[in-house]
Amino acid sequence: MAHPAVDLNALRQLSVAERLQLVEDLWDSIALEAPDDAFPMSPALAAELDRRLGDAEVHPEAGLSWDEVRKRIVDGTLGASQ
Repeated sequence: MAHPAVDLNALRQLSVAERLQLVEDLWDSIALEAPDDAFPMSPALAAELDRRLGDAEVHPEAGLSWDEVRKRIVDGTLGASQ
């Protein structure tokens, strides 16, 4: 597979925020351009996602804000008992 000329060393010099934005932009472009069948979803996965969405709609207070999730990731306490 041929790769376009990309200076990976230059990309590594970007800040973490800039690299995350680049990843997000790349993913968005893939999602927009990919055919619908590029990301197949099994019936079991679709059912699980529907179940989780239903739970979140019924119990929105059970979720965490992004700030809390990020704090727990940084602190290493994500998944620890509340």
